[in-house]
Amino acid sequence: QVQLVESGPGLVQPSQTLSLTCTVSGDSITTGVYFYNWIRQPPGKGLEFVGAISHTGATYYSPSLKSRALISRSTALNTITLQLSSVTPEDTAVYYCARDGQVGSLKGSRGQGIQVTVSS
Repeated sequence: QVQLVESGPGLVQPSQTLSLTCTVSGDSITTGVYFYNWIRQPPGKGLEFVGAISHTGATYYSPSLKSRALISRSTALNTITLQLSSVTPEDTAVYYCARDGQVGSLKGSRGQGIQVTVSS
């Protein structure tokens, strides 16, 4: 059974770059037909798609975050990384990594989420 675990700093200063890692176990990130999605939920708000990377390495981004987000992967480490530059307090959210057959979906396997706060 595939498992996903998010990791990274819980506190980031404004204007800095947020970097989160999703470690996948139980399956290779290059097999199957899957999208590894980064989705976030700001406090008191709904879920927001950030971006995704497919099993082939193709990337997809939310239009509103495309200029600041970068998603990459390490096939050797079986990890997915999200980098979000020039963060502001509006980027404060719980960030989830999820695997599904659709871009932007949380319906499949997902991690427990990681709280990220942007504050000085």
